[in-house]
Amino acid sequence: MRGILSLAGLGLCLAWAGPALAENETARLREALRSATAQVRSLEDQRAALQAKLTATEQERDTAKKQNTALRAEVKEVNQAYRQAVKDFNDRLAERDDTLEKWKSAYAEAASVARAKDAERAKFEGEAKAFRASTKSCEAKNGKLVKISNDVVTKYEAMDPLEKVLDHDPLFGMQRVQHQNQAQDFRDQILDQKAKP
Repeated sequence: MRGILSLAGLGLCLAWAGPALAENETARLREALRSATAQVRSLEDQRAALQAKLTATEQERDTAKKQNTALRAEVKEVNQAYRQAVKDFNDRLAERDDTLEKWKSAYAEAASVARAKDAERAKFEGEAKAFRASTKSCEAKNGKLVKISNDVVTKYEAMDPLEKVLDHDPLFGMQRVQHQNQAQDFRDQILDQKAKP
């Protein structure tokens, strides 16, 4: 704009220089005016292009700011989600550790019970073995007692009535002594077969 005014001022100055010069000068000024007008148009086009670029750049800047704000919000959400995921993971780890400790404790208790039961089983097996041996011994002694009892009953049944009377008669005590000796022998045999705990 200032260029136009200065050109216009220059044109006025030259117009006063004289009519001969004026024609030459007028042509030259017209040419200068055309050139200045072309330059002004070119500069205005450049200014319009730069203004358009500036507007586009400002729009890009605004878009970038909006994207930046949106991305920051997204990053914030991602960070919050990450922190929550880490917290959840740590909570699950703590829960797993608690469960693992409970399992370890239960396993130790079960192992202790198993050892106690194994010791009891071994003790009971030993007792059962001893009882089986004792039972066999008692059965053998019982068999001998039955045999001795049968011998006593057989001898008693084999006595005839006269022997029974003589055995109880005080005058003929000889057989009574013999009978008492036999009874004592049977008693000794029976006592020998008594089961010992």
